Amino acid sequence: MDEPQNDPKVIKRRTNLTGFLRKEAEAQGFDLCRITLPDAIPQAPERLQQFVDAGRHGTMAWMEETKERRGDPRVLWSDVRSIVMFGMNYGPDEDPRALQALPDKAAISVYARNRDYHDVIKGRLKEIATRFAARAGADVKVFVDTAPVMEKPLAAAAGLGWQGKHTNLVSREFGSWLFLGSLFTTAELEIDEGERDHCGSCRACLDACPTDAFPAPYQIDARRCISYLTIEHKGVIDAALRPAFGNRIYGCDDCLAACPWNKFAAEAREMKLKARDDLKAPDIAFFLTLDDSGFRTYFSGSPVKRIGRDRFVRNVLIAAGNSGSAALVPACESLLDDVSADVRGMAVWALARLVLPDRFAALRGEHLPREVDGTVRAEWMMES
Repeated sequence: MDEPQNDPKVIKRRTNLTGFLRKEAEAQGFDLCRITLPDAIPQAPERLQQFVDAGRHGTMAWMEETKERRGDPRVLWSDVRSIVMFGMNYGPDEDPRALQALPDKAAISVYARNRDYHDVIKGRLKEIATRFAARAGADVKVFVDTAPVMEKPLAAAAGLGWQGKHTNLVSREFGSWLFLGSLFTTAELEIDEGERDHCGSCRACLDACPTDAFPAPYQIDARRCISYLTIEHKGVIDAALRPAFGNRIYGCDDCLAACPWNKFAAEAREMKLKARDDLKAPDIAFFLTLDDSGFRTYFSGSPVKRIGRDRFVRNVLIAAGNSGSAALVPACESLLDDVSADVRGMAVWALARLVLPDRFAALRGEHLPREVDGTVRAEWMMES
């Protein structure tokens, strides 16, 4: 039988356990730690269903397959009584959009310029969970973007921030730069109030999107989002969208960086989340030379490694085609014979923008007759 919630002993226990969690979170380098109930996001299932029904999840079939568990934490784990949301600041030391003025450089999303945050945060959460479970005598589960958990709505319900018009979490203290993690527990804890929306009439994030990926405020169509297309999407990227990618080769920070609340943001404290010097403004030319072994070595421990060399070089070739740099032509030409059809196809697209028509016609005459992949053949013919 459950103990009365207004029993002084129960209240004191909740208070002590909550205080213990907050101290542990601070000791592990988290900037925010707040708590909500598992039934705090009642509108999530309907909104998720609408998103999937509209096809805005693109090729992320797992979103449809897990929508019941994703929409309701109690379906994921029926025994959960409290959900603890953690936030860790990963703010950059400068506006990442400045890199767009350097077309021969590659732009990698701020979150991926050092260690994989999943590893950093999950390790810290497991340490907190172990000590908390021993103290509370309760069951716990931790999640960091690796299970069907709607972290942003739960974080808003817990008061870490609110979901802005770009659908991402915005914090009054840290702007748009927060990594999230969660701890589900059977323990009863003190519940925090949610954060109200502070976007007002601002639409800076919507107007900043290079590919117009927001059908309306608070709605996103992943099929037009550069982050989705460069990271999650396999195969051919819509030719009509490629010019808008600019030099963005892994993710996009434009809608995040445009938010006025970033004026309160601070640089990340965690060294593993601060940008590596060689990933702040890397050369497109260098990335075009990476084979599979070189790619895996260079991005060891990085989230970039997850997409694999072929998808990565596909993205880099789009940036090369947008660069206008003739210096990249030899590297692009060498990739016309790459083992990956995705790479060969984007090499065709890049060269169509970097060489004179006569040179492109000569390349087509040399490579098209022996090309067996229909998608690559289509790229050659499209650029005729």
